[in-house]
Amino acid sequence: MRFPRSRAAVPAAALAVGLAAATLTTVAAADPQPAAAAPTVRANGDAIVHLFQWRWDSVADECESTLGPGGWGGVQVSPPQEHVVIASAEGATHPWWQDYQPVSYRLDKTRRGTKADFVDMVERCRDQGVKVYVDMVLNHMSGSGSQGNGPGSAGTVYSKYGYPNLFDDGSGDSYGYADFASCYRRINNWGSKSEVQDCELLDLADLDTANPEVRRKIAKYMNAVIDLGVAGFRVDAAKHVAEPELADIYQRLHDVPGFGGRPDIFQEVYGDATTPYTSYAGLGAVTNFDYQQSVASAFRNGAISGLASMPNYGGLTGAQSITFIDNHDTQRATPTLTYKNGARYYLADAFMLAHPYGRPQLMSSYAFGAVTAQGPPSSADGTTNATDCARAEWICEHRDEQVAGMPSFRNAVAGTGIGTVVTDGSGRLGFARGDKGYAAFNATGSAWSRTFGTALPDGTYCNVARGTFDRATGACTGGTVTVSGGAFTTSIPADRAVALHVDARVGVASPSPTASPSPSGSPSPNPDETPTPTPTTSAPAGLTRITATVQTDPGQEVYVVGSLPQLGAWNPANGVKLATTAAGYPSWTGSVNLPADAAFEWKLVKVGNGGVVWENDPNRSGSGGTALDATWNQRTTSTPVGAPVSFRATAQTVLGQNVVVVGDIPALGGWDPARGLPLSAASYPTWTGSLTLPAGTAFSYKYVKRADDGTVVWESGANRTVTATGAVTLTDTWR
Repeated sequence: MRFPRSRAAVPAAALAVGLAAATLTTVAAADPQPAAAAPTVRANGDAIVHLFQWRWDSVADECESTLGPGGWGGVQVSPPQEHVVIASAEGATHPWWQDYQPVSYRLDKTRRGTKADFVDMVERCRDQGVKVYVDMVLNHMSGSGSQGNGPGSAGTVYSKYGYPNLFDDGSGDSYGYADFASCYRRINNWGSKSEVQDCELLDLADLDTANPEVRRKIAKYMNAVIDLGVAGFRVDAAKHVAEPELADIYQRLHDVPGFGGRPDIFQEVYGDATTPYTSYAGLGAVTNFDYQQSVASAFRNGAISGLASMPNYGGLTGAQSITFIDNHDTQRATPTLTYKNGARYYLADAFMLAHPYGRPQLMSSYAFGAVTAQGPPSSADGTTNATDCARAEWICEHRDEQVAGMPSFRNAVAGTGIGTVVTDGSGRLGFARGDKGYAAFNATGSAWSRTFGTALPDGTYCNVARGTFDRATGACTGGTVTVSGGAFTTSIPADRAVALHVDARVGVASPSPTASPSPSGSPSPNPDETPTPTPTTSAPAGLTRITATVQTDPGQEVYVVGSLPQLGAWNPANGVKLATTAAGYPSWTGSVNLPADAAFEWKLVKVGNGGVVWENDPNRSGSGGTALDATWNQRTTSTPVGAPVSFRATAQTVLGQNVVVVGDIPALGGWDPARGLPLSAASYPTWTGSLTLPAGTAFSYKYVKRADDGTVVWESGANRTVTATGAVTLTDTWR
């Protein structure tokens, strides 16, 4: 009889000192760390949607059509590595759980698409400010019941405890019998932590993560997807891996390209007396099942009035928690509230997105019946069908009217706590989010009519708990509520909510300055009414170089648009598109051949996310062949000279935190940490970044530690000040 062996040989002290100082034995040659680039993309926010079992191309389409414009900050996708293929099991065809039984770490082909499809998805989502989170299966490989089912999804021939070609890269990396924990049997005693971590979960081959070579191969796979642009991981079955061993794997990981910083990690842990949630909280966020059970039950039972003030569920703070109302496991095995419960379920989801506790993860899935193992809608060979949210077989919870607009609410109120609380019986709750937002929830069977006090400015607001608000067009699908004199009166239907925020005011211009697309003095935006000079064929071309300092939102590009045909004749679609670099942002550059010495008028324009944003009037003027140098909405009487400013800040952080420079100028976010300049941790604990400002710019700044859930920690002391008269490097230490 085999007995589980302890992994106590790995020093437990490694966990206490954090990832950077983990004392595990590591292999002599770790995977090389590529040079980290400064962040070039900002995530929309911290809300994550799990598009469970969606194809890669369907996820990419959703990022562009819905997730990016809707303000979602992340999308969790199903495991991308090669998996077993099981035609039928548990009454299901191609059960969903086959994807959680890897046979290699190849991305070549899964039921959701190819490696090329996966890369395209990551890039398209990143362009929309949406981080891709991979569901990471690192505890185990395939199980006993999968044997004899043929090769894996990419053709790998395998057996339980025998996986001969993990990467198909000529390295020879493989797993054999000795690479698995020596227990070699199913977990019997869930009260023994060593057995939980050393024996087999559901007869799945348990990897010996005490072995440095096994950890190296796991990290190699994680780094392979990070280098493709993946920004983070949901670590499946994390409680079945010893904490110091996870710490060693995590410290091997590369920085994230595009978004910058360390990978964002959250871990699946069913906390209990044997393995508490808190034992993993030092490594990354943790899935908080105690929150799920408590909050879902409260909404199901109509007992929500006490939810404004939340305990630390399972001993986890909000910053340590991933919160959810259901996930792909609880939806099937222990359903409390799911899409099958209708409006009350979506009301709970809306609440989760409105409350500051934790980082919300929303389930978005496909329909299933009594056969809970049933895989997603698929073709006969098990290949997942493209998602069509108009079909009943796909649920698409994130598109429900009660949910779709709530990421925008969460983003708008980030950094505020719970203010004034209103209750009316056990099933009704309202609360302020500072002067940024207000939300109220009616978990009863009748309407709730009353006047609510609020610190929101007077105005007409879109109710984003009943629809969405498009800031570019001002379109509101959720109905409106008017705030006047610090109050609003409304009637909230049964099992519905109201949610108002400062960025969803109807009839109020976007905070980014906008202007009519017509040139100065023109009463109409029709470019045909503006005289367009026609270049003479004899005039020599003048190469006109363009440099512009412009802060953009994810998904936006910068164009130069003007009165000449070469500048689009005031049509942004035909203007000159500028480019930026990781090191140079927010400086955008480009060039265009114009008639030499030809006079023209022009403006900078931001294009993307379904909208066009023009600089304020008046038009700028230029001459063909003379360089153009401008800062968005700033006019100068002489050509400004750029002053490169570099930041080098020494700061110790915890996992999940990044360092941001925040200051009193737009390029540093106007004191808004969400729009500050993110720094790179490539030389940790020194954080670096740069930007270019107009020469002579005086500004004040501070460093901020910011987590993806919006929590910020400001450094102490007076504001730092500097005048950028030329190139300058600011070397500072956190205080």
